[in-house]
Amino acid sequence: MRITLVIAAIALSLVSCKEAEKSTNNDLAEVQEVQETYESFGKKFSGDAALNASEMLEKYKALETGDTLNVSFSTRVMSVCKEKGCWMVLDLPETDKDPMVKFKDYAFFVPKDIEGKEVVVNGKAFAEVTSVEDQKHYAKDAGKSEVEIAAITEREQSFGFLADGVLLKK
Repeated sequence: MRITLVIAAIALSLVSCKEAEKSTNNDLAEVQEVQETYESFGKKFSGDAALNASEMLEKYKALETGDTLNVSFSTRVMSVCKEKGCWMVLDLPETDKDPMVKFKDYAFFVPKDIEGKEVVVNGKAFAEVTSVEDQKHYAKDAGKSEVEIAAITEREQSFGFLADGVLLKK
């Protein structure tokens, strides 16, 4: 009886090791595929479960100020900080509330010339109120004119995103 249990335990452990090996090989293939298609910034992630921009807009519409949502989504870059690449604004369809993306812990930046390119972002989506001062700062970083900056006079309800990883389509 004991010998049978020992043999069963050994057989089970061998099968488990094989399954773990297959899982690791699949994970490596997935990472390699991402590396061939995207340039990665920050935390590594696959982007497979990313929502599209329309799906993400629906998620944002359901958020109240202060709510957060862990998510990844793909869309096009509308603008990026011309000073350092320390933020970007992403396109959401049929809204003027395109989300401002900042990078977790200021740990990484994106290239300054990626306007119009496709990205997948991973992190926390949220709804917030942006102060006049912050809006003017972002407008200056984006290279807006003094007239455009002076026209900013009211706080704004907006969508934000704190990214821990970004994939930039090659």
